[in-house]
Amino acid sequence: MTAQTDTPGSVTTVYKVSGMSCGHCEGAVSGELSELAGVASVKAVASTGEVTVVSTGALDDEAVRAAVDEAGFELVGQA
Repeated sequence: MTAQTDTPGSVTTVYKVSGMSCGHCEGAVSGELSELAGVASVKAVASTGEVTVVSTGALDDEAVRAAVDEAGFELVGQA
């Protein structure tokens, strides 16, 4: 698992999510992930299946998986 640090105190992680096919899907995944503690921003792209999360620190993989599951999609792993 590799996370990139863009600025001091922030971590950017790109996840692969399967099943997203439209803007509504992107919004569902983004909404669930945005609720996790420490998440500053989320950008989901259905066409690539990638979700970029900027957070104040490393996120718990199981919490990310649970949020993606709650949105109705499957976390494949980190890109």
